[in-house]
Order: sequence, then structure tokens, then C-alpha cells
Amino acid sequence: MEGEARGGAPPAIATERLTKHYGSVHALNALSLEVRAGEIFGFLGPNGAGKSTTIRTLLGFLHATSGTARVLGLDVSTQSVEIRRRTGYLPGGIALYGSLSGEDALDYLADLQGQPAARRAELCERLQLSTHDLRRRIRDYSRGMRQKLGVIQALQHDPELAILDEPTEGLDPLMQHAFYGILEDLKAAGRTIFFSSHVLPEVERICDRVAIIRAGELMALQTVQDLLARRKRRITLRWRGAAPDLSFVPGLADLQVRGDRAIATLEGEVGPFVRAIASPALEDLTIEPASLEEAFLEFYADGEGPAMAGRPSRDAQPQGEAP
Repeated sequence: MEGEARGGAPPAIATERLTKHYGSVHALNALSLEVRAGEIFGFLGPNGAGKSTTIRTLLGFLHATSGTARVLGLDVSTQSVEIRRRTGYLPGGIALYGSLSGEDALDYLADLQGQPAARRAELCERLQLSTHDLRRRIRDYSRGMRQKLGVIQALQHDPELAILDEPTEGLDPLMQHAFYGILEDLKAAGRTIFFSSHVLPEVERICDRVAIIRAGELMALQTVQDLLARRKRRITLRWRGAAPDLSFVPGLADLQVRGDRAIATLEGEVGPFVRAIASPALEDLTIEPASLEEAFLEFYADGEGPAMAGRPSRDAQPQGEAP
């Protein structure tokens, strides 16, 4: 575990060997991680990796098979009601009462939360959900409007911690951009965002750190920049005349040389590579920008991830989350 968050504040979320089994299906295996207060934390993995099981366990909707977890300093097994009162939650594929108007649904959920909807008007304006829209019945909403309403209900009471499961699903690009701005403002105000997603460009854009989960197990927990630094970049070099010997250049792999052109993958830092190949005969150099998607796929390409300190051995492979 990583200890306390910035400024000595306790972590917003802390799990210790958190495990959830559904009979023979191992949905979550000995998950240990910390989410620091005031950060936007990305929780990554494909469908069936254990993301939703983790979230439901943190909120007390599911009971862990073993291990412990604390949210906002509260024990998830005995204080889940208080956790939900202080937390904003957007479930994946949110279902709302179709017979209610948008406004009535927000009022109803705010009453259940037991907190005033202090941010509702601002959120409706930023997500372009008008007064007219709020008076319509939810059954007449488009998918995008339902998702906007889901985001608003999760954040309208200005929670200390927002737990968001695939929050941009169904939002058009303009609304996605507005949503990112909302999260950045929440972070600036000291709120914590736990952000589950499989849309990697948005995670790369807004998250401070990310955890990658595969088959219920933690594969990596790093800053976005550290993950990007690990990925292999595709590079192309073109020389004036025949390409020189590049065997001495640090970080090169899969090198292919054809006449005046060389193609390879680059591992690690760019600086030492650039210094090594600097030459008046070099006419062109292309380095693909680092992408979180490429780094993420490296953990899944061969079905294995890097060994993690303190990570248990896999005696059984879970097949995904329970329905």
C-alpha cells in the first residue's frame, strides 16, 4: 500500500487483498490499491475484467469473499450506508424510471442521497439539459440524454468522492468535452474521481494515475506518464545514402533496414536514442506519439502482464464478472 495521500490526507479508497468469488467464478482476486484524495484515478480493463464487481463491492452492494476495503475512511462491510451518502455513483448502463420526468428523477435520487442538490443547475447548463428537457418523461429521452441525467444525479450533491462507471457512454463528442471540464473543476475543488472506463484516450487525457485490471487481478498501477514511457514507439528513419549500422543505438528492437530507410520499435526514453542517431546524413525521422492504448494492449497481447510486487499466484483464472 502507498500510505497517505497528498497533504497527509488518508486515501479516498484503500483495498487490501479484496476478493470476490461467485462460486467457482473468481471475479476479483486479492486486489490491493489506493486512490489518493483529490486525484482522478482511472480504473482500466476490458469487459469482464472485474471493474464493476470492484465498484459494487466498494459501495456495499456486494459483500467481499475476503479482504478489506475502506472508502473515505469508512469500512465497506459495516459503514456502506454512510459511504453511499457521501459518494456520487454512476453505474454502467444506468436504468431510470421511465414514467418520471427528468426533474422528478433527480429530486427522488437527491432525497435518497439525503444531500441538497447544490450543483444541479450548473451541471444541467454545462451538459445542455434544459428545463424543457427536465420536464419530459425519461421514457422519451435519447440514450445521450439518459446518460447526462445519470452524470447529473451522481454529481448534483457535490460528493467528496465520485465513482463513475463508463461515464461517457452515449455522450456525443461535444458533451464528452463538457464532461471532462466538469471533472477537472471537481479535481481543482479537491474532490476525488474514481473513473472506470475502457475508452483509453479519455483516460489518458484526464487521469492522474491508472490501474489496469485483468481477469480480476491488478496488472499495473502507475501514473499515465509512467505507462506512456513504457510503451514501444514505432519509428522510421531515412538517410541520405545507405542507412548506417544501428546495432549500437539504445532501445531499438525489431530493426528492419532497407536501403536508405530503417524501421524499428523504440523502448524507453527518446533522448538517448536521438543523441545516438544524430548525423548530418539523417534526412527524416518519424516517431509515433506515445499512446495509452498501446501501453494498455501490451498487458493483454499475450495474455500475461508484468509481475507485480506482492501479487499472488494465479491458481484459477476467472472468466469474468457475474451478471
